[in-house]
Amino acid sequence: MKSALLLLILLPALAAAQPITLPGKSTGETTRMSESDSQVINDDVPLLAAKSYLLYDYTSNQILVNQNGSARVEPASLTKLMTAYLAFDALKHGTLSANQSLSVPAAATRNPGGEPRMLLKSGQSVTVDELLHGLIVQSGNDAAITLALNIAGSEAGFVDQMNKEAKRLGMINTHFTNPVGQPDTQHYSTASDLALLAAAIVRDYPQHYPLFSLREYTFNNVTQANLNRLLWLDPYVDGMKTGHTETTGFCLVGSAKRDDRRLISVLLGADSDRLRASESQKLLNFGFQNFDMARLYLKNQPITTIRIWKGTESHIRVGFRQDIFLTVPKGKLAQIKAKLVTSQTVLAPVSNGQQVGLLKLTLDGKPIAEFSLVALDSVPLANVFTRGWDNMRLLFE
Repeated sequence: MKSALLLLILLPALAAAQPITLPGKSTGETTRMSESDSQVINDDVPLLAAKSYLLYDYTSNQILVNQNGSARVEPASLTKLMTAYLAFDALKHGTLSANQSLSVPAAATRNPGGEPRMLLKSGQSVTVDELLHGLIVQSGNDAAITLALNIAGSEAGFVDQMNKEAKRLGMINTHFTNPVGQPDTQHYSTASDLALLAAAIVRDYPQHYPLFSLREYTFNNVTQANLNRLLWLDPYVDGMKTGHTETTGFCLVGSAKRDDRRLISVLLGADSDRLRASESQKLLNFGFQNFDMARLYLKNQPITTIRIWKGTESHIRVGFRQDIFLTVPKGKLAQIKAKLVTSQTVLAPVSNGQQVGLLKLTLDGKPIAEFSLVALDSVPLANVFTRGWDNMRLLFE
């Protein structure tokens, strides 16, 4: 990664930047680009045989490719990513344990449409760990329903949890009506939202994520293969999930990691199982081959100082709560411009970690990313004489 080079480019720009009025307060360390903004990163978007697709750089938190990413579709078995997320949450909070045995409800064994199953039997005792393997590797509807009923007590209750979690994660164009992905006019999602969900699994439950890399699973002496062909085609791919309905077509959420960089691809509406794999691989390869990623700044390292008034100190160090990464088209790193945006007047008291500004990055005059700038020190209020003096000076600022 070319962090040293880019730091030399950005720091002069920061030193020259003039403070301007800070817009509405950012809600996080990084302001993720909107879907319209994401298009400016690279004009050379690959043309793939799918209805919609999106490529997300998990490491830098940027959308690299977005083709109809906000179009609503039936998510099919990609729905089970949310079912898995809630199961992981139940493990985290102790309402389930991996070795806990659950009784398979009769409702889980009904299979009117020939959907995928891990071949559970009504009343059978099965562990949570086995159910998670069946859900993720075999895409078993019976595993999904068994988990859902044991977590929430009813399918309706579990669906309510699914929709609450989708809202919390920012999946604004998603609504679930069942835990397995059965077609329904009110059961929909988008490539953009599914990328958010996939990223949440990687971020929040890394200890369970290896389940998505398993190529097959054997239960009751029956071995079923994972339908994600990318696990065989690309050694860097370690997840995540496939889906299919007659309306949407063949879908795949993929994830691959090369060195320290992870990309997540979402491809919806391919015409065949073979195409969803090959087109998804093209999308991932496009990201790795056509973009550079650099670590711009280390967390808790000062990048500059800003003026502070009415405090015991006249200047305060500022930086970031986490390492800052940026992804740009190859050969464009040297063209990145940075502007430090702070409030016109920063007043004490200021606490360590308090947001005091934004770092705005542009490429070819177009915005590509924003990062919340925070105070790296605490500065309490000064005595009454210093505050009075600063009040007088501010009248002439």
